[in-house]
Amino acid sequence: MRYLHIANARVLDPATQTDSVTDVFVADGRIIALGHRPSAGEIETEIDASGQWLLPGLIDLGGHLPEPGYSQKGSIASETEAAARGGFTHICSLPDTKPVADTSAVVKLILEKAARAGFSRVLPLGAMTQGLAGEQLASMFTLAEAGAVAMSNARQPIRNSYVLRRLMEYAATYDIPLFLCANDLSLSDGGCMHEGPVATRMGLPGIPATAETIALAQILLLVEQTGVRAHISQISCRRSISMLQQARENGLRVTADTPLANLLYTHDAVTGYNSLFNVAPPLRSERDREALLAAVQAGELAISSNHRPHEIAAKKAPFSDAESGMSQYDAFLPNAMSLVQRGELTAGQLIRALTAVPASVLNLEHGLREGADFNAVLFDPESEHTLTATDIASGGRNHPLLNQSIQGKVTHVFLEGRRIH
Repeated sequence: MRYLHIANARVLDPATQTDSVTDVFVADGRIIALGHRPSAGEIETEIDASGQWLLPGLIDLGGHLPEPGYSQKGSIASETEAAARGGFTHICSLPDTKPVADTSAVVKLILEKAARAGFSRVLPLGAMTQGLAGEQLASMFTLAEAGAVAMSNARQPIRNSYVLRRLMEYAATYDIPLFLCANDLSLSDGGCMHEGPVATRMGLPGIPATAETIALAQILLLVEQTGVRAHISQISCRRSISMLQQARENGLRVTADTPLANLLYTHDAVTGYNSLFNVAPPLRSERDREALLAAVQAGELAISSNHRPHEIAAKKAPFSDAESGMSQYDAFLPNAMSLVQRGELTAGQLIRALTAVPASVLNLEHGLREGADFNAVLFDPESEHTLTATDIASGGRNHPLLNQSIQGKVTHVFLEGRRIH
């Protein structure tokens, strides 16, 4: 037996409560020994990881892949390569492609193109409704059989409560998880940033927190009625945290994530009409950001990328007319680690929110333990470099760190023992 030997790495895995400098041995895509040399075999490849951290591969619960349909923004190959560079081994792709991922053919196409690209593994989210129109139910069971891990309507609204209830009942019958965005379109339509004093000062139409919390209340009541497994994607408000806590205390099978941007920035970032910060959900107040951080600290929230790549022209319009979204995959882990450098999260809390928590949402076996698939990231926390356009694999040029100096670098990423970056 020939194996990969990673020496002197700081192994950090909140799922197994591991934080120690040790050696890891990998063969046939699995960890065969941790902290001791295997009884048989020889070293084929050796990596001296002194000063580096070995983490489980990151799992993203929601990113936008522009293929099929939006070739000007990138491809499955470009975005999965960018995800790998950012530390992701698994990414959930949202169904708002063109055509929409509401048929088994589209789901299989996404899986085939991702496998051909050979970077991060794509876990497709199938469309809850036909064409994401929010009216007619998609064939969710067929989509699940084709490889969709859950169903979502992205941020497109469901027509009314009756349709949402029927969706939940259908999904509950087959135990299909739903990824739901809480957004009351009647309150958010036309808005482009958080409703508050900054929006008022800048003369921009706002999106109130109640656009999220009213929709979330409706979702939670119907989850209670139907018993469906529900994941609330991309929450942004302080009040949403307390609502979710109460729902879990009442026994509801509800999980949630928040985008990294909502942990890093507030609506103050919009000052200057920088369209890079036109995102959905909007960047909210400092009190909201602090509440989201506290929920991550408590292990109640996963952190998602909400990656949405755009070409330069898409962000060149005036702020309110620019396409919303931020490219996040390239340099994602160094960007997220800035929360640790700022003292707002510990390394363990951050890694848990990017690995163990999303793995539990998806029922994935994931972690650095003997016998487990070797899905892992080597990260150098002391490396410093400037992120330039040549460093970016994504087709999107709307990255928040472009041409900025960043600390930390992903040096290696492994998927089932195979190096993908």
